Amino acid sequence: MLTIVFFGPHTRKMTDLADFTAIELLSAFRRKTVSPVEATQAALDRIERFDGAVNAFCLVDETEALLQARESEARWQAGTPQGALDGVPTSIKDLLLTRGWPTRRGSRLINDDQQTTEDAPSVARLREAGAVLIGKTTTPEFGWKGVTDNPLTGNTGNPWDPTKTSGGSSGGSAAAVALGMGALSVGTDGGGSVRIPAAFSGIVGLKPTYGAVPLYPTSPFGTLAHIGPMTRTVDDAALMMDVLTGFDSRDWSALAQPPASFQQGLKAGIAGLRIGYSRDLGFADVDPEVAASVDAAVQVLAGLGAVVEEVDPGFSDPIDAYHTLWFAGAGKVIQAFDPERWHELDPGLLEVARAGQGFSAMDFLAATQIRADLGLSMGAFHEKYDLLVTPTLPMGAFEIGHEVPEGSGLTRWAEWTPFTYPFNLTQQPAATVPCGLTSAGLPIGLQIVGPRHADALVLRAASAYADAVPFTRPPLLSA
Repeated sequence: MLTIVFFGPHTRKMTDLADFTAIELLSAFRRKTVSPVEATQAALDRIERFDGAVNAFCLVDETEALLQARESEARWQAGTPQGALDGVPTSIKDLLLTRGWPTRRGSRLINDDQQTTEDAPSVARLREAGAVLIGKTTTPEFGWKGVTDNPLTGNTGNPWDPTKTSGGSSGGSAAAVALGMGALSVGTDGGGSVRIPAAFSGIVGLKPTYGAVPLYPTSPFGTLAHIGPMTRTVDDAALMMDVLTGFDSRDWSALAQPPASFQQGLKAGIAGLRIGYSRDLGFADVDPEVAASVDAAVQVLAGLGAVVEEVDPGFSDPIDAYHTLWFAGAGKVIQAFDPERWHELDPGLLEVARAGQGFSAMDFLAATQIRADLGLSMGAFHEKYDLLVTPTLPMGAFEIGHEVPEGSGLTRWAEWTPFTYPFNLTQQPAATVPCGLTSAGLPIGLQIVGPRHADALVLRAASAYADAVPFTRPPLLSA
């Protein structure tokens, strides 16, 4: 039988603990007004209440989560917390190795009886920091597309309207965080996969500079693949970055530990920063509702003292180069499996993988050159502007179960997310924060992009905006 130790009088009802941010939870643990067991149980209760509607989790380990929470509770009682996230309920995207749990990657081709004996670097850092790992979140098969559905676990719905997509490929993580099913989650982003679902779900997502958060095993999508925090607040994202970043020898491209905390200077404001604002990057088709919300958000940035200028960064749509690199990665993914079983794959994944297997080395190198040229162009852009601001996505979330919006005439997911994949090509840090709602009541995201290694600056600008314009929570929570 579970025994919950109550530390003292509670400042909120226990059912409200799922709405606490990580920083609020840690403060309550420190004051001994809330127990990590209570916080974990509140997250598990939210999963029981809402996951049937959105399908955010492919694995929930209640027994292990409560065991970790009790261990955290004992540390807080003794005044010896293990690390910066001790006791905070956290979920892991099911592309990342997690000791003791299978990593199915949304695929029927991977058995669930794996004996996983090591954590991916990001998971290891979370565990070392004392985070309570509650489960694994859904992903499209091998994370290949910008919506979250797969042959293994089905569709993941949007926390604002479960008939709409949560986005992808970290859609399960976004839905979980938005609905309080754990304060934190870690996602992956190879073309927008943190930012797309974060924007569709009304939360904060950061794609850090490539290499800032180590990745192991190496992604088949190569150096397009980033790992980043998914949270309800920018403050929590900065806290999470302090935990996730730093060298890990298993990642040959991992960067050194940052010289300062991401929380340091987070509230320094943006007065005097030079911000270039591009409504469409010169080539994107943006819904007028989205454009209006982002225009208003940019006015807020100007009102906070930033020097804002409307400008396009001056590059053409690099989607063909991106597709070459991304499809080649998909081809590499399926190469590891018996071709006799390829018919069990998501049909869209199989299509792009076969296309990728048809590219030559010269095709790949030509795409890599376009990528290098784009990086050169953005380097020059940031000589003049500290940050670039754009919409995160050109529209609100569309119907669930479709790779592209019905009737759009588009064929592949990257065609409707023109603001995200360019900055995977350049490896720049990019964050999304919610900045409004469509007339259908669906979130709109504001993207803030910085030069490589300027992750702290990106978070600082995101924090300034989010503090000035607080966002609401999904109506599902009030139903």
